[in-house]
Amino acid sequence: QVQLVESGGGLVQAGGSLRLSCAASGRYAMGWFRQAPGKEREFVAGITRSRSSTYYADSVKGRFTISRDIAKNTVYLQMTSLKPEDTAVYYCAASNGASSTYSYDYAYWGQGTQVTVSS
Repeated sequence: QVQLVESGGGLVQAGGSLRLSCAASGRYAMGWFRQAPGKEREFVAGITRSRSSTYYADSVKGRFTISRDIAKNTVYLQMTSLKPEDTAVYYCAASNGASSTYSYDYAYWGQGTQVTVSS
């Protein structure tokens, strides 16, 4: 069983910061996705399994940082300079294979955590 447990969502002011955590039951290629009301789920950030290489959507590049604590099997998403358009439910996902920007390449998903950015 692959289990993902997310935490860290909440309400913040525009320009503020928030850190999301995703505790996994093993080491996988991981990704963060988000879905706003009325919109499709979109890729946010990814990290590879073996080298922990990172990559980002253009909309968050320079503001968000994905990282991994190998000992804890935990992946983080540090979000800074938050904007109202960042408001969404954020999902952590794990892949059995390579890291990907496509949601259908991820077999396992967390429950989602709400991030709300007020102006």
